Amino acid sequence: MKKSLSWLFGFITTIALAGTAHAFCPVCTVGVAAGLEGARVLGVSDVITGLWAGGLMLSLAAWTENYMRAHGITNWLLILLNYVVYYGILALIYVLPAGHPTRVFNVTTMWGVDEFLLGVVVGSLVFWLAGKWYEKIKANNGGHAWFPFQKVVWPLGALLIVTLLFVLILD
Repeated sequence: MKKSLSWLFGFITTIALAGTAHAFCPVCTVGVAAGLEGARVLGVSDVITGLWAGGLMLSLAAWTENYMRAHGITNWLLILLNYVVYYGILALIYVLPAGHPTRVFNVTTMWGVDEFLLGVVVGSLVFWLAGKWYEKIKANNGGHAWFPFQKVVWPLGALLIVTLLFVLILD
């Protein structure tokens, strides 16, 4: 009991004392993670699931990069390794049979590319472009967003729009 209470106290203290992230916001990451899990549970196409997985991996890797830079780690190889590790974790879906039931025997493709991989690439790119667009808007607006929570709405909205486009393409 004491061990679990001390672990819980340590966890809460760590969260409470953590600095702010300057990458994609925490709400974005939680929203993307929820969208990803919801898609998997509902049996949504791999390309749609990949869109959200790509956005999630980019968000987590950017958070880690900001943490690294805040702690004096500016070596570009280590920062690149950070991204490789996150996307490598996602790539485990191709080698772990329990990770994705359809991967073992049936690989689905779209435009000659594995659907999940296509979704990850497009989702990462869209999430990154939406984040850059938000930064440009903020810079051109005197350091302010156009509306509250725009930093959340832009990346999630972009992923949602691309998701809807792929749904229309798939139907």
